[in-house]
Amino acid sequence: MSTLVIVESPTKARTIRNYLPSNYRVEASMGHIRDLPSSADEIPATYKKEDWSQLGVNVRSNFEPLYVVPKNKKQVVKELKAALKVADELILATDEDREGESISWHLQQVLKPKVPIKRMVFHEITREAIRKALDDCRNVDENLVRAQETRRILDRLVGYTLSPLLWKKIAFGLSAGRVQSVSVRLLVQRERERRLFQSGGYWDLKAVLQQEKSPFDAKLATVDGKKIATGSDFDPNTGRIVEGRDVVLLNEADAIALKEKIFDKTWTVSNTEERPTTRKPAPPFTTSTLQQEANRKLGISAKDTMRVAQKLYEEGYITYMRTDSVHLSQQAIAAARSCVEEMYGKQYLSPKPKQYTSKSKGAQEAHEAIRPAGERFRTPQETGLSSREFSLYDLIWKRTVACQMANARLTQIAVTIDVENAGFRATGKRIDFPGFFRAYVEGSDDPDAALENQEVILPPLQVGDTPTCKELDAIEHETQPPARYTEASLVKTLESRGIGRPSTYATILSTIIDRGYAQMRNKALVPTFTAFAVTRLLEEHFPDLVDPHFTSRMEQTLDEIATGEEQWLPYLKEFYLGEQGLETLVQVRAKDIEPSSAKAVQLENLDAKVKIGKFGPYIEVQNGDTAVTASIPPDLTPADLNPEQVANLVRQKLDGPDKIGLHPETGEAIYSLTGNYGPYVQLGEKTEENPKPKRSSLPKGVKLEDVTLEMAVGLLALPRTLGTHPATGAPIKTSLGRFGPYVVHDQGKEGKDYRSLKKTDDVLTISLERALELLAEPKRGRGGGKTKAPLRELGEHPEDKEPVNIYEGPYGKYIKHGKVNVGVPEGETVESVSLETAVKLLADKAATKTKKRTTTKKKTTAKKTSAKKTTAKKTTAKKTTAKKTTAKKTTAKKSSTQSKE
Repeated sequence: MSTLVIVESPTKARTIRNYLPSNYRVEASMGHIRDLPSSADEIPATYKKEDWSQLGVNVRSNFEPLYVVPKNKKQVVKELKAALKVADELILATDEDREGESISWHLQQVLKPKVPIKRMVFHEITREAIRKALDDCRNVDENLVRAQETRRILDRLVGYTLSPLLWKKIAFGLSAGRVQSVSVRLLVQRERERRLFQSGGYWDLKAVLQQEKSPFDAKLATVDGKKIATGSDFDPNTGRIVEGRDVVLLNEADAIALKEKIFDKTWTVSNTEERPTTRKPAPPFTTSTLQQEANRKLGISAKDTMRVAQKLYEEGYITYMRTDSVHLSQQAIAAARSCVEEMYGKQYLSPKPKQYTSKSKGAQEAHEAIRPAGERFRTPQETGLSSREFSLYDLIWKRTVACQMANARLTQIAVTIDVENAGFRATGKRIDFPGFFRAYVEGSDDPDAALENQEVILPPLQVGDTPTCKELDAIEHETQPPARYTEASLVKTLESRGIGRPSTYATILSTIIDRGYAQMRNKALVPTFTAFAVTRLLEEHFPDLVDPHFTSRMEQTLDEIATGEEQWLPYLKEFYLGEQGLETLVQVRAKDIEPSSAKAVQLENLDAKVKIGKFGPYIEVQNGDTAVTASIPPDLTPADLNPEQVANLVRQKLDGPDKIGLHPETGEAIYSLTGNYGPYVQLGEKTEENPKPKRSSLPKGVKLEDVTLEMAVGLLALPRTLGTHPATGAPIKTSLGRFGPYVVHDQGKEGKDYRSLKKTDDVLTISLERALELLAEPKRGRGGGKTKAPLRELGEHPEDKEPVNIYEGPYGKYIKHGKVNVGVPEGETVESVSLETAVKLLADKAATKTKKRTTTKKKTTAKKTSAKKTTAKKTTAKKTTAKKTTAKKTTAKKSSTQSKE
């Protein structure tokens, strides 16, 4: 008996084959084999004239979706049908969440199997899990399919109905999304809070005291028995002390006077307090907590975290990586406890096995947390993994093992020291038993927060002790605005509010950045002017769609559809066609939205008008009777735009660029300017005689106001020759490029060898010796930069065994093998592309290149042949004419001779 098993990816297929009998054939569907049309080209001719065809959903006939098989999936379908013809049984073994259920349903609908069908689910790819899943097959769950389909339709209706409105009213190419737009609004709201924030200033004292040669820190807590003001006592909207707070606000003079008064006085311990506490280990990872922790501890984006986790799952290292559940199976608990006992000792094991329960709203179908796969957990070192795969597995392994470890026991210590009318407080922490700290401590969204497992030691202090004051400093503080969202904190907020689901977070974050709604700065998501404009339009005209509570209720409804508690069709009808439905609202509100108003960006504490134009955001300021407009550079966000920046942009527009000074050699003026690609310096003015004056961008992190004449001269002198290479005699130069500062060994026809400068290197001062050190390092990436890590390693090419990888390039994602690059086809994702597909695409690309070369060669040959033929004809004609002429002349001569004779 022959059985066909279908999974989503080739990697998963390869892993599963190892655990199935020889009569089982495993094939990959490459993700979804059909979907709603992604472009007008995919809409069948039969439906093109229908008014709903662009939506891909027949909103006039029970919201029937129009599913099509994309061109790039037709071959996959053909191959699956061929495999099914020789099979006696079909097993659909796609992932166990709604998306996986939907893929199985679509396979069933398209392949139309005439053999028995089974649905196999598992949350880890191990021999035991696969064999058990084979014995526990079920049917496709129609409720899960409906929930996924309803979500897909909702996303399509919101995106395809609102996006065209944004194109007309603000700018072409913008997009709206059911979860995306709420996420952008959260970023904008936080930025508004930051712009409205009024900083408050206060002073305090910090002392370094010493008791029996042991120094410790203490901070001023009270003056005359009253608590001194700290950051929490200030109103963020006024920058003043909150009304009703009975605190002492110290200014600089007060702080210095108090310092001088008490420094050499007697300091006496008036109270000591010890309070025992315990810390419990964090539960095992869910999708969102894994994304958060990988971002905090490894600096990996949510998108990359999911890509790496997908690979680990498909290769059998971890359990399924899309889950809301923190539950662990008995097998997993036993494996984790075995690791604890073996690696840390029995005393570090929790007295009883720990089981965790999910707190997130509407936890989905996957039944277990993310953990190492199998009944025995391989240690990170045993896996043979490297790079990000190793780091992420290590994180998952530690978190899972730690959750079965004993609680940490600590003692919090607080000591009060009095001096004159001031009270100081010293705090410490003693770890009495580290417990799970030995394996893992959860990270924090606050980068300044100390890890829980760091002790703060105080010397033994008793009431009446008189420590010596060694240092006493008056310190100024300013209250800080609320922190911007990072990927980790935004995912945490979305999850806590019940917005989106594990499988969507990475895509949401990626879309927000790709669509230009946010820039990433030092891990923080900074909203752009476009984000402000779009958010305001949606808030004013479609408030429900950017209301977190409304979106959360939508998610809850989808969960109820998944369990069969809610009907999908009535909900869609009400959402789209109801009296307050989306279609009606867009038709009515579109008439009221003036493009000029929609394009305006309202920023708190700013008088200038900011608008979104065809070529990006710009400011508009009245200058007498005329309005002056000036483009806003792309790296300038609403967070940076203040009255001083506005004045600078307007001044540059009216008066020309700021003059830094005169070039010491040429005497020409050097200007500082800001263009579409950021700040730069320029030598001389742009004139008809000098249409392209010498320019140089500023190094990353350098601001225009910090540029000195010496720096500007140095930048304009780039590229700078450092000397010659001792081995080749070829010049070594340094300069600034698209990817930052670099050194290059220029060997002419032999090629150029590049290396990026390190953070500690300065392009203006780097020496030849340092350049030679960098060039001696192994070359790890094009342009001499950091290793360009592939988005995904597909495997070895079957012909030459060279790697076939997927990379991110300036024009999108592409597959690379040797010197042949080919773009990832539309409709495919990084995860869905198989090695087989990649090899075929590369072969087609190579064939196209060969064909072009052959065609070009043929054309060239044809031209040459044609030229030869033409020349030959002309030559033959000339020869024939010449012969005739000669013959005539000969005949004439003969005739003449005859007549004479």
